[in-house]
Amino acid sequence: MTANTSITLPRFPGRYVRSLLSFAAEGIPEIYQIFMKHIFGPVISRRLGHSLGIDLLADKICNLNCIYCEVGPTVKLTCERDFYVDPELIIAEIRQFCENPDSLKQVDVVTVTASGEPTLHSSLEQILAFLKEVTGKKVVVLTNGTTLSDQDVRRALRLADLVIPSLDSVLPRSFKKLNRPANCLDLNEIVEGIISFSREYPGELWLEILFVLGINDSEEDLQALLAVLLQILPDRIQLNTVARPPLEKYALPVSLETLKTVAELFSRAMPTVPVDILAGSGGAVEPVDSGQEEEMSLVSCPESGVLEKIVSMLKRRPCTAADINRIFQFGGSDKVEQYLEPLVRSGELELRSHGDKYYYH
Repeated sequence: MTANTSITLPRFPGRYVRSLLSFAAEGIPEIYQIFMKHIFGPVISRRLGHSLGIDLLADKICNLNCIYCEVGPTVKLTCERDFYVDPELIIAEIRQFCENPDSLKQVDVVTVTASGEPTLHSSLEQILAFLKEVTGKKVVVLTNGTTLSDQDVRRALRLADLVIPSLDSVLPRSFKKLNRPANCLDLNEIVEGIISFSREYPGELWLEILFVLGINDSEEDLQALLAVLLQILPDRIQLNTVARPPLEKYALPVSLETLKTVAELFSRAMPTVPVDILAGSGGAVEPVDSGQEEEMSLVSCPESGVLEKIVSMLKRRPCTAADINRIFQFGGSDKVEQYLEPLVRSGELELRSHGDKYYYH
Protein backbone atom coordinates (compact mmCIF):
# COMPACT_ATOMS: atom_id res chain seq x y z
CA MET A 1 0.00 0.00 0.00
CA THR A 2 1.43 3.39 -0.92
CA ALA A 3 1.45 6.51 1.23
CA ASN A 4 -1.33 8.00 -0.89
CA THR A 5 -3.71 5.06 -0.55
CA SER A 6 -7.12 6.13 0.75
CA ILE A 7 -8.41 3.98 3.61
CA THR A 8 -11.44 4.03 5.85
CA LEU A 9 -10.97 2.76 9.38
CA PRO A 10 -13.51 1.38 11.85
CA ARG A 11 -13.20 2.33 15.50
CA PHE A 12 -10.61 0.20 17.25
CA PRO A 13 -10.38 -0.87 20.89
CA GLY A 14 -7.42 0.68 22.69
CA ARG A 15 -5.45 -2.57 22.68
CA TYR A 16 -5.08 -2.36 18.90
CA VAL A 17 -3.69 1.16 18.81
CA ARG A 18 -0.10 0.08 19.44
CA SER A 19 -0.30 -2.40 16.56
CA LEU A 20 -1.68 0.25 14.25
CA LEU A 21 1.16 2.59 15.15
CA SER A 22 3.64 -0.12 14.25
CA PHE A 23 1.94 -0.44 10.85
CA ALA A 24 2.49 3.31 10.34
CA ALA A 25 6.23 2.74 10.45
CA GLU A 26 5.73 0.44 7.48
CA GLY A 27 4.25 3.14 5.26
CA ILE A 28 0.64 3.83 6.35
CA PRO A 29 0.81 7.44 7.61
CA GLU A 30 -2.99 7.85 7.53
CA ILE A 31 -3.34 5.39 10.41
CA TYR A 32 -0.54 7.10 12.33
CA GLN A 33 -2.08 10.55 12.07
CA ILE A 34 -5.49 9.37 13.25
CA PHE A 35 -4.00 7.90 16.42
CA MET A 36 -1.51 10.65 17.25
CA LYS A 37 -1.70 11.08 21.00
CA HIS A 38 0.42 14.17 21.49
CA ILE A 39 -0.29 16.42 18.51
CA PHE A 40 -3.57 18.25 18.01
CA GLY A 41 -4.74 21.01 15.68
CA PRO A 42 -3.79 23.26 14.15
CA VAL A 43 -6.42 25.47 15.76
CA ILE A 44 -7.10 29.17 15.37
CA SER A 45 -6.17 31.11 18.49
CA ARG A 46 -7.02 34.77 18.99
CA ARG A 47 -3.69 35.14 20.70
CA LEU A 48 -1.39 33.07 18.51
CA GLY A 49 -2.87 32.48 15.05
CA HIS A 50 -2.82 28.95 13.59
CA SER A 51 -1.43 26.95 16.50
CA LEU A 52 -0.28 23.31 16.45
CA GLY A 53 -0.58 21.83 19.94
CA ILE A 54 1.96 19.46 21.47
CA ASP A 55 0.69 17.66 24.59
CA LEU A 56 3.63 16.29 26.59
CA LEU A 57 1.63 14.16 29.04
CA ALA A 58 -0.82 11.31 28.51
CA ASP A 59 -2.61 11.93 31.83
CA LYS A 60 -3.24 14.94 34.01
CA ILE A 61 0.05 14.89 35.90
CA CYS A 62 0.41 18.20 37.71
CA ASN A 63 1.60 19.89 40.88
CA LEU A 64 -1.73 21.73 41.16
CA ASN A 65 -5.35 20.56 41.28
CA CYS A 66 -7.05 23.85 40.42
CA ILE A 67 -10.75 24.13 41.21
CA TYR A 68 -11.43 25.77 37.83
CA CYS A 69 -9.58 23.24 35.67
CA GLU A 70 -11.63 22.20 32.64
CA VAL A 71 -9.57 19.04 32.00
CA GLY A 72 -10.62 17.27 35.20
CA PRO A 73 -8.97 16.20 38.46
CA THR A 74 -5.22 15.72 38.72
CA VAL A 75 -4.49 11.98 38.63
CA LYS A 76 -0.91 12.34 39.89
CA LEU A 77 -0.22 15.32 42.19
CA THR A 78 3.56 15.66 42.17
CA CYS A 79 6.51 18.04 41.89
CA GLU A 80 8.80 15.35 40.47
CA ARG A 81 10.14 15.88 36.97
CA ASP A 82 10.26 12.63 35.01
CA PHE A 83 9.82 11.23 31.49
CA TYR A 84 6.17 10.19 32.06
CA VAL A 85 5.92 9.77 28.27
CA ASP A 86 8.82 8.45 26.18
CA PRO A 87 10.18 11.60 24.46
CA GLU A 88 10.96 9.57 21.35
CA LEU A 89 7.23 8.88 20.87
CA ILE A 90 6.50 12.62 20.99
CA ILE A 91 9.40 13.41 18.67
CA ALA A 92 8.24 10.70 16.24
CA GLU A 93 4.80 12.32 16.02
CA ILE A 94 6.34 15.76 15.46
CA ARG A 95 8.58 14.37 12.72
CA GLN A 96 5.63 12.62 11.08
CA PHE A 97 3.58 15.82 11.04
CA CYS A 98 6.45 17.88 9.63
CA GLU A 99 7.00 15.44 6.77
CA ASN A 100 3.81 16.80 5.19
CA PRO A 101 4.69 20.28 3.81
CA ASP A 102 1.02 21.13 3.27
CA SER A 103 0.24 20.48 6.94
CA LEU A 104 3.23 22.51 8.11
CA LYS A 105 2.21 25.47 5.92
CA GLN A 106 -1.02 25.76 7.92
CA VAL A 107 0.91 26.35 11.16
CA ASP A 108 1.95 29.78 12.47
CA VAL A 109 3.15 28.68 15.90
CA VAL A 110 3.75 25.45 17.80
CA THR A 111 2.29 25.50 21.32
CA VAL A 112 3.75 23.14 23.91
CA THR A 113 1.22 22.33 26.60
CA ALA A 114 -0.06 19.30 28.51
CA SER A 115 -3.11 17.77 30.10
CA GLY A 116 -1.20 18.62 33.29
CA GLU A 117 1.98 20.69 33.70
CA PRO A 118 4.33 20.36 30.67
CA THR A 119 7.49 21.45 32.50
CA LEU A 120 7.25 18.32 34.66
CA HIS A 121 8.40 16.35 31.60
CA SER A 122 12.13 15.98 32.14
CA SER A 123 12.83 15.93 28.38
CA LEU A 124 11.29 19.36 27.82
CA GLU A 125 14.58 20.82 26.60
CA GLN A 126 15.13 17.99 24.11
CA ILE A 127 11.60 18.35 22.72
CA LEU A 128 11.81 22.14 22.43
CA ALA A 129 15.17 21.90 20.65
CA PHE A 130 13.71 19.39 18.18
CA LEU A 131 10.69 21.62 17.50
CA LYS A 132 12.94 24.59 16.77
CA GLU A 133 15.05 22.45 14.45
CA VAL A 134 12.37 20.77 12.35
CA THR A 135 9.38 23.14 12.29
CA GLY A 136 10.97 26.52 11.63
CA LYS A 137 8.01 27.98 13.53
CA LYS A 138 7.65 30.18 16.59
CA VAL A 139 7.51 27.94 19.68
CA VAL A 140 5.20 28.82 22.59
CA VAL A 141 5.05 27.15 26.01
CA LEU A 142 2.02 27.29 28.31
CA THR A 143 2.89 26.61 31.96
CA ASN A 144 1.36 27.12 35.39
CA GLY A 145 4.58 28.89 36.38
CA THR A 146 5.25 26.78 39.46
CA THR A 147 8.56 25.26 38.27
CA LEU A 148 10.39 28.40 37.19
CA SER A 149 12.52 28.32 40.34
CA ASP A 150 14.20 25.24 38.79
CA GLN A 151 17.29 26.24 36.81
CA ASP A 152 16.89 23.25 34.46
CA VAL A 153 13.35 24.36 33.59
CA ARG A 154 14.44 27.95 33.04
CA ARG A 155 17.29 26.79 30.78
CA ALA A 156 14.93 24.65 28.72
CA LEU A 157 12.39 27.45 28.36
CA ARG A 158 15.02 29.79 26.95
CA LEU A 159 14.62 27.81 23.71
CA ALA A 160 10.99 28.99 23.38
CA ASP A 161 10.04 32.22 21.63
CA LEU A 162 7.11 32.92 23.95
CA VAL A 163 6.37 31.61 27.44
CA ILE A 164 2.94 32.13 29.04
CA PRO A 165 2.98 31.26 32.76
CA SER A 166 -0.01 31.60 35.09
CA LEU A 167 -0.08 33.36 38.43
CA ASP A 168 -3.56 33.50 39.94
CA SER A 169 -2.69 34.63 43.44
CA VAL A 170 0.31 35.58 45.58
CA LEU A 171 -1.55 35.28 48.90
CA PRO A 172 -1.18 31.82 50.54
CA ARG A 173 -4.85 31.61 51.57
CA SER A 174 -6.17 32.31 48.07
CA PHE A 175 -3.48 30.23 46.38
CA LYS A 176 -4.29 27.12 48.43
CA LYS A 177 -8.03 27.49 47.99
CA LEU A 178 -7.89 28.19 44.26
CA ASN A 179 -4.94 26.15 42.98
CA ARG A 180 -4.78 23.38 45.63
CA PRO A 181 -1.01 22.83 45.32
CA ALA A 182 1.00 19.73 46.12
CA ASN A 183 2.67 19.90 49.54
CA CYS A 184 6.06 20.17 47.86
CA LEU A 185 5.30 23.65 46.47
CA ASP A 186 6.21 26.90 48.19
CA LEU A 187 4.40 30.04 47.02
CA ASN A 188 7.34 32.35 47.75
CA GLU A 189 9.62 30.16 45.64
CA ILE A 190 7.09 30.17 42.82
CA VAL A 191 6.88 33.96 42.81
CA GLU A 192 10.66 34.38 43.01
CA GLY A 193 11.07 31.85 40.21
CA ILE A 194 8.77 33.81 37.88
CA ILE A 195 10.54 37.08 38.76
CA SER A 196 13.97 35.53 38.12
CA PHE A 197 12.84 34.04 34.83
CA SER A 198 11.39 37.36 33.67
CA ARG A 199 14.77 39.03 34.17
CA GLU A 200 16.86 36.46 32.31
CA TYR A 201 14.49 35.23 29.57
CA PRO A 202 15.34 36.66 26.13
CA GLY A 203 11.94 35.92 24.56
CA GLU A 204 8.46 37.28 25.15
CA LEU A 205 6.78 36.67 28.50
CA TRP A 206 3.00 36.92 28.84
CA LEU A 207 1.36 36.35 32.21
CA GLU A 208 -2.15 34.92 32.56
CA ILE A 209 -4.28 35.46 35.67
CA LEU A 210 -7.58 33.65 36.18
CA PHE A 211 -10.08 35.05 38.69
CA VAL A 212 -12.72 33.05 40.53
CA LEU A 213 -15.57 34.83 42.28
CA GLY A 214 -14.98 35.32 46.01
CA ILE A 215 -11.58 33.61 46.06
CA ASN A 216 -8.86 35.76 44.49
CA ASP A 217 -10.76 38.89 43.46
CA SER A 218 -10.57 40.91 46.69
CA GLU A 219 -8.81 44.27 46.92
CA GLU A 220 -6.13 42.63 49.07
CA ASP A 221 -5.52 40.00 46.38
CA LEU A 222 -5.34 42.60 43.61
CA GLN A 223 -2.90 44.87 45.43
CA ALA A 224 -0.64 41.93 46.31
CA LEU A 225 -0.70 40.75 42.69
CA LEU A 226 0.07 44.25 41.44
CA ALA A 227 3.13 44.50 43.70
CA VAL A 228 4.51 41.28 42.16
CA LEU A 229 3.57 42.28 38.61
CA LEU A 230 5.62 45.46 39.00
CA GLN A 231 8.64 43.24 39.69
CA ILE A 232 7.92 40.85 36.80
CA LEU A 233 6.92 43.49 34.23
CA PRO A 234 5.76 40.94 31.64
CA ASP A 235 5.42 41.86 27.98
CA ARG A 236 1.66 41.26 28.25
CA ILE A 237 -0.95 40.47 30.91
CA GLN A 238 -4.03 38.39 30.13
CA LEU A 239 -7.03 38.32 32.45
CA ASN A 240 -9.35 35.35 32.45
CA THR A 241 -12.17 33.78 34.43
CA VAL A 242 -14.14 30.53 34.46
CA ALA A 243 -15.47 30.15 30.92
CA ARG A 244 -16.06 26.38 30.63
CA PRO A 245 -17.34 23.71 33.03
CA PRO A 246 -14.88 23.75 35.96
CA LEU A 247 -13.67 20.87 38.08
CA GLU A 248 -15.60 22.20 41.08
CA LYS A 249 -19.10 23.61 40.65
CA TYR A 250 -18.42 26.34 43.22
CA ALA A 251 -15.74 27.83 40.95
CA LEU A 252 -17.78 30.72 39.57
CA PRO A 253 -16.74 33.40 37.05
CA VAL A 254 -16.26 37.03 37.99
CA SER A 255 -18.14 39.61 35.93
CA LEU A 256 -16.81 41.31 32.84
CA GLU A 257 -17.04 44.59 34.78
CA THR A 258 -14.69 43.16 37.41
CA LEU A 259 -12.16 42.16 34.76
CA LYS A 260 -12.34 45.64 33.22
CA THR A 261 -11.73 47.21 36.64
CA VAL A 262 -8.71 44.97 37.18
CA ALA A 263 -7.41 45.79 33.70
CA GLU A 264 -7.66 49.51 34.43
CA LEU A 265 -5.84 49.06 37.75
CA PHE A 266 -2.95 47.20 36.13
CA SER A 267 -2.80 49.51 33.10
CA ARG A 268 -2.53 52.62 35.28
CA ALA A 269 0.35 51.09 37.22
CA MET A 270 2.10 49.66 34.11
CA PRO A 271 1.11 51.86 31.15
CA THR A 272 3.58 50.17 28.78
CA VAL A 273 2.22 46.66 29.40
CA PRO A 274 -0.86 45.66 27.32
CA VAL A 275 -3.67 44.04 29.33
CA ASP A 276 -6.07 41.70 27.53
CA ILE A 277 -9.42 40.40 28.76
CA LEU A 278 -9.88 36.85 27.53
CA ALA A 279 -13.34 36.08 28.92
CA GLY A 280 -16.14 37.81 30.79
CA SER A 281 -19.11 36.70 32.86
CA GLY A 282 -20.52 33.33 31.84
CA GLY A 283 -17.65 32.73 29.44
CA ALA A 284 -18.42 35.55 26.99
CA VAL A 285 -15.26 36.43 25.07
CA GLU A 286 -14.11 40.05 25.15
CA PRO A 287 -12.47 40.48 21.73
CA VAL A 288 -8.80 41.38 21.56
CA ASP A 289 -8.42 40.80 17.84
CA SER A 290 -11.44 40.99 15.55
CA GLY A 291 -12.60 38.29 13.17
CA GLN A 292 -11.38 35.22 15.03
CA GLU A 293 -12.87 32.79 17.50
CA GLU A 294 -10.75 31.63 20.41
CA GLU A 295 -8.91 28.45 19.49
CA MET A 296 -11.26 27.34 16.72
CA SER A 297 -9.81 25.33 13.87
CA LEU A 298 -10.54 26.23 10.26
CA VAL A 299 -8.97 23.05 8.94
CA SER A 300 -11.46 20.57 7.56
CA CYS A 301 -10.84 16.96 8.58
CA PRO A 302 -11.21 13.85 6.44
CA GLU A 303 -14.13 11.58 7.22
CA SER A 304 -11.79 8.81 8.36
CA GLY A 305 -10.84 9.31 12.00
CA VAL A 306 -13.08 12.31 12.70
CA LEU A 307 -14.55 10.69 15.79
CA GLU A 308 -11.13 9.97 17.24
CA LYS A 309 -10.03 13.55 16.57
CA ILE A 310 -13.11 14.94 18.34
CA VAL A 311 -12.68 12.74 21.40
CA SER A 312 -8.97 13.60 21.59
CA MET A 313 -9.76 17.31 21.43
CA LEU A 314 -12.48 17.11 24.08
CA LYS A 315 -10.12 15.41 26.52
CA ARG A 316 -8.03 18.58 26.46
CA ARG A 317 -10.80 21.16 26.24
CA PRO A 318 -14.59 20.96 26.66
CA CYS A 319 -16.50 22.33 23.64
CA THR A 320 -20.08 23.09 22.73
CA ALA A 321 -21.75 21.58 19.67
CA ALA A 322 -21.30 24.95 17.96
CA ASP A 323 -17.57 24.90 18.74
CA ILE A 324 -17.24 21.40 17.28
CA ASN A 325 -19.22 22.38 14.20
CA ARG A 326 -16.87 25.32 13.53
CA ILE A 327 -13.90 23.00 13.83
CA PHE A 328 -15.09 19.97 11.87
CA GLN A 329 -17.67 21.64 9.59
CA PHE A 330 -20.60 19.26 10.06
CA GLY A 331 -23.11 21.72 8.66
CA GLY A 332 -24.85 22.59 11.92
CA SER A 333 -24.84 22.04 15.68
CA ASP A 334 -27.80 19.68 15.40
CA LYS A 335 -25.75 17.31 13.24
CA VAL A 336 -22.93 17.39 15.78
CA GLU A 337 -25.40 16.46 18.53
CA GLN A 338 -26.72 13.53 16.47
CA TYR A 339 -23.19 12.36 15.72
CA LEU A 340 -22.07 12.45 19.37
CA GLU A 341 -25.28 11.16 20.98
CA PRO A 342 -24.13 7.50 20.99
CA LEU A 343 -20.93 8.49 22.78
CA VAL A 344 -22.89 10.36 25.44
CA ARG A 345 -25.21 7.39 25.92
CA SER A 346 -22.26 5.00 26.24
CA GLY A 347 -20.53 7.25 28.77
CA GLU A 348 -17.47 7.85 26.59
CA LEU A 349 -18.38 11.55 26.48
CA GLU A 350 -20.13 13.63 29.13
CA LEU A 351 -22.46 16.54 28.46
CA ARG A 352 -22.19 19.21 31.17
CA SER A 353 -23.99 22.53 31.55
CA HIS A 354 -22.17 25.77 32.33
CA GLY A 355 -24.07 29.06 32.29
CA ASP A 356 -26.55 28.79 29.46
CA LYS A 357 -24.46 26.38 27.36
CA TYR A 358 -23.81 22.64 27.23
CA TYR A 359 -20.28 21.33 26.82
CA TYR A 360 -19.04 17.96 25.64
CA HIS A 361 -16.16 16.60 27.69
